[in-house]
This record gives sequence, C-alpha cells and structure tokens, in this order.
Amino acid sequence: MRIIKKYPNRRLYDTDISSYITVEDVRQLIMDGEEFEVRDAKSGEDLTRQVLLQIISEQEQSGQPLLSNQLLSQLIRFYGDSLQGFMGNYLERSMQLFLEQQNQFRQQLGGMMGQNPWTILNQMAERNMEMWGQFQKFIARQPLTKDNGTLGKKTTRSG
Repeated sequence: MRIIKKYPNRRLYDTDISSYITVEDVRQLIMDGEEFEVRDAKSGEDLTRQVLLQIISEQEQSGQPLLSNQLLSQLIRFYGDSLQGFMGNYLERSMQLFLEQQNQFRQQLGGMMGQNPWTILNQMAERNMEMWGQFQKFIARQPLTKDNGTLGKKTTRSG
C-alpha cells in the first residue's frame, strides 16, 4: 500500500516516488484505483479520511456538485442517530452495487448488438427498488425513539 506523509506545513510527501505531491495528485491516485494511506509525518496518525473529505469538498466547490444541499442536510441529520451505523453501511453497499451495475451496463452496452438499452436500465432500476424496499423494511422495524427516550419527534418546552 502506498504511504503518503502529511507534514505540519500541509505538504504531502509520496514515499513511493520520493516526492511532494498535491491534493490533486492524490485525487488522481483515487481515479487510477491506487490504494494509499495518508499518515501524519510526526505522529503516524491516519489522516486518510481527512484528505478524502478535503478532496470531496474541493470537488463540490468547483464545477458541477454531486451532492445537493438537501442530501448533505439529510446526511448530517444521521450523525448521532440510532441508525448512523446502518446508514453508513447502507450507503457503502449502495455505492458498491451502483458501481457493479455501472460496470455490467458498460459491458452489456459494449456487446449489446440488438438488445434494447431500456431493458438493461429497467433491470437496474428494479434492483435499486428492491434494495430500497429492503432498507424501508429495516427502518420500519427500528424503534422510533429520540435522545430523551420518548417515541416520535423531540418536543421543546417553551417559556
């Protein structure tokens, strides 16, 4: 696994090529499918997540954003929720399924010769609906409690 060291001056050093690199270079490693870890040069602390979030933030600020304000707000609401762990796993599995379907679609598109592309899209949509249905069933089985132990939404007292 490739190790990138992050120094206090925020510079990144790629130990594989013995050279300083930019965050854009790290993004390119991701695009190329390279596995890597970013470590604090002094403490050895894993900073990979921090750098990945920085890349996402920079990508969202430039060009066409992938994540809408509504989606970001919904994600933030899951922090501290009893379903936080489940949601992380669900999103990860959903992304993996999407990538697998995208790969299958590309393969089938390449060898389609006479096959209707809408059939493929319909099959993908059906699989996504099945997965969403499973998620809804899971949510329905979860108790609707909030931090104060009551059912439903938290109430606030006025005055």
